[in-house]
Amino acid sequence: MPAHEGSHAYDAVIVGGGHNGLVAAAYLARAGRTVLVLERLDRTGGAAVSTRPFAGVDARLSRYSYLVSLLPDKIVKDLGLSFRVRSRDISSYTPVERHGKPTGLLVGGGDHRTREAFARLTGSDREFEAWQRFYGLTGHVARRVFPTLTEPLPGREELRRRVDDEEAWRVLFEEPVGTAIEERFADDTVRGVVLTDALIGTFADAHDPSLAQNRCFLYHVIGGGTGAWDVPVGGMGALTDALAQAAREAGAVLATGHEVTRIDTDGRTAEVSYRTADGEGVAAARHVLVNASPQALAHLTGATPPEPAEGAQLKVNMLLKRLPRLKDTAVDPREAFAGTFHIAEGYGQLAAAYAESAAGHLPSAPPSEIYCHSLTDPTILGPELTGHHTLTLFGLHTPARLFREDNDAVREELLTRTLAQLDAHLAEPLADCLATDADGRPCIEAKTPLDLERDLRLPGGNIFHRALSWPYSQEGDGRWGVETPHANVLLCGAGAIRGGGVSGVPGHNAAMAVLERPR
Repeated sequence: MPAHEGSHAYDAVIVGGGHNGLVAAAYLARAGRTVLVLERLDRTGGAAVSTRPFAGVDARLSRYSYLVSLLPDKIVKDLGLSFRVRSRDISSYTPVERHGKPTGLLVGGGDHRTREAFARLTGSDREFEAWQRFYGLTGHVARRVFPTLTEPLPGREELRRRVDDEEAWRVLFEEPVGTAIEERFADDTVRGVVLTDALIGTFADAHDPSLAQNRCFLYHVIGGGTGAWDVPVGGMGALTDALAQAAREAGAVLATGHEVTRIDTDGRTAEVSYRTADGEGVAAARHVLVNASPQALAHLTGATPPEPAEGAQLKVNMLLKRLPRLKDTAVDPREAFAGTFHIAEGYGQLAAAYAESAAGHLPSAPPSEIYCHSLTDPTILGPELTGHHTLTLFGLHTPARLFREDNDAVREELLTRTLAQLDAHLAEPLADCLATDADGRPCIEAKTPLDLERDLRLPGGNIFHRALSWPYSQEGDGRWGVETPHANVLLCGAGAIRGGGVSGVPGHNAAMAVLERPR
């Protein structure tokens, strides 16, 4: 049971049982610290959960976050997690129409096969060779930068020296990524495939002077030192279940149904007030780690909350009776959907969608990307679902502002437009392939930024909690990038420096910040 006012103080009280909070709890408990995790919902896991969203259907989908790249092997090994990922042989497939005929670009299956796919689409080896050079550059940066994420926060010049490549530093850290893309690639489809990694959950133009798109791109190409995005075996909930088990086995107390309402601190000790279905309570703590947004941290400590960073994505979960056939008969659907299936994501299409949304209108051709979890990991489907497959769709350039007037109506219209873009490349309508639930309804659900704001308390529906940060220190960032104005209150959620994505990095770093301090 949680400690009440007047009882002993925990070494650490963690506000929120998402994956970062669980990482911190496991590290601290394994180091012999007393730990209490207070989670508002009736389960831990936050956005990294597996659920059965369709009535009477045994399909365990990664409902919100869905792929793994930024989780360091170090965390998995340090905590002894029973958790595995599987790699995808196919990186991506992008269907297009050229000269009135369906075709596409399949990336993966080895260099020889990828080179042939580029030549088939573009007519020469030029784009493939440019692709190899560009991703050689990002791979170099990944190998240099990724290991620093679980180290004390380096300064800008220190990280620049670690990268040790002035061209790479300029391309990724100083100039809009659109400049590099346009200088290196000529084909609109190839340019678009490269740019998409800069726009996941980030509403920005390729040439945005803020470089928000560069920061997004960076985090999407450095994971694991390779930039590979892997499939979590058993769904994303397998990770947070393993983390919860590791924390409990180490002695941490995980209290669900406990909503934290206030944090009072003098910088040395703290009291964390919470409420449950049965009443209210207070837990005493030496340190408080907040696994929530910077806005939530401000509200809990009585500070003025920062303006939320606007989310800009559509998340759609589907279960199919079968994979749809493609108009491009040169590609097997089992390969096309195994990697990232790009829809309406040509370079010009992405620019047009951004311009329309920035002007206050839904994109007429919404860009999105799809992947099929069950092709790589069928364990998420019950035995009665043989032949069925999941599809996860992530839409771009749909900022929260577009949904404020009528979330339900705009969601429905956006879903219709998005699926129409997919259908344009299919030899049969997607609707004909959808499975039905126990009530006869199609197995499809869509989540807008406002839905995520409501369900997960993500300010503005932003999946990163705030605009992504550079992985180096700027004024006031602190030693680990988790520090706050209160000496014994740390931010261990995605809004910490080097946060965002399913990484566990802020949880690890907040735990390290606690452990290096005197008890």
